[in-house]
Amino acid sequence: MPPRQKAQAAFASAVLLLLLSALAGYFSITRLRESEKWVIHTYEVRGALGDIDWVMVRAGRARAGYLNTQGAEFLSEFDAAVSEIPRTQRHLRELTSDNPTQKELCTRLGAAMSRRLELLRESIQAEKQSPQNGQAQADLARQSVPVSSEMTSIMEQMRDEEQRLLVIREQTSHRLFIVTIVILSIAFVVALELFAVHYRFLSAELEAREQAERNALDSEESLRRLTGRLLQLQDAERRKFSRELHDSLGQYLIGVKMNLELYGANDKDTHLEEALQLLDQAINETRTISHLLHPPLLDEAGLSSAARWYVEGFAQRSGMEIKVDLPEDVTRLPKPLALGLFRVLQESLTNIHRHANSTRADVELKFFPGKVALQVRDYGKGIDPDLLDGFRTMGMNSGVGLAGMRERVRELGGQLTIQACEPGTMIVVTMPLLERIETATAS
Repeated sequence: MPPRQKAQAAFASAVLLLLLSALAGYFSITRLRESEKWVIHTYEVRGALGDIDWVMVRAGRARAGYLNTQGAEFLSEFDAAVSEIPRTQRHLRELTSDNPTQKELCTRLGAAMSRRLELLRESIQAEKQSPQNGQAQADLARQSVPVSSEMTSIMEQMRDEEQRLLVIREQTSHRLFIVTIVILSIAFVVALELFAVHYRFLSAELEAREQAERNALDSEESLRRLTGRLLQLQDAERRKFSRELHDSLGQYLIGVKMNLELYGANDKDTHLEEALQLLDQAINETRTISHLLHPPLLDEAGLSSAARWYVEGFAQRSGMEIKVDLPEDVTRLPKPLALGLFRVLQESLTNIHRHANSTRADVELKFFPGKVALQVRDYGKGIDPDLLDGFRTMGMNSGVGLAGMRERVRELGGQLTIQACEPGTMIVVTMPLLERIETATAS
């Protein structure tokens, strides 16, 4: 499996594990909350039992106070306590309705409370009728003892039952809490490990990609150096061919012409005149080829003279009208820079003649602080968009001529751009200038 797919699988597993752990944590926390509710329920039942006990104590104290003082305020307090008993009983029944054991005890407690209240009422009534009848109060007190004991026993049983349930519920709640913590901890650790695996795979992929990019840049740089070297060798070879054509073949042709002229001076012959004309054409063509390969004016008089000579000859051969705007004082440009600009001019005009279908062209050379710019524009049909996109993206369909110009300009530290005009196309080449060259050309 490729590193990217491994990284994606690790990341997807980590995310899935986190989702599952979140789901498990949600259910665990939900059950934990339910368990905590039951714990709270136990304390509510205890509180309800305490309320019943307190109400019964209030009723007993009010009855005792009335027996001792015969005060009407104790009767009011007794009635108030008795009126609260149905509410407290109802609340206890609601809380224990889910537990059969507690429900049965609650029923028994209600019956015991009714008997206890009835005895309290009888005691108060007996006191109202016979205040000095101590025997009646003693009999009622003896009857109340087992009832009170039964109430106390029932309430104690209910408290014990709630305590038992409380222990169970607290244990359950504690277990759920531990399970939740364990699940979340394990999920977090495993997810963290999976994210670490994802990071390692991703880092390996990024490192491999960076290495591939470095290799591509190294290959591109090597190709660029090779292209620059090939262009230099091409210029040197052109210079050699130019010299050989001029010094060797050209001299031979001139010698043949001189001999034919000497021969023709003694014997006038039409065929000899045709031979001399053809020889003149051959000499001129050889000189033109030699100059096109490497114009001697470029080394002797500089870029301006060589460019003017080339543009004039090209205009005659192609029939195009070419407007030239070249400064006169460009003789001190470095030879590599002058040669590079001249080759760009050659290739640009050749492309215009072959592809643009233009009858006009403009050639302009401008100097700026620290740089020189050559502009060549035609007024033809314009450049093919696919070719222009290929040139901008350095694609395979950018054309051999344009690619050669771009590499030549880049080798000299310059920049070549192609601009679509209305109509036609403009090629702009910008080359950097040294400070001493800029000063020399400006003076």
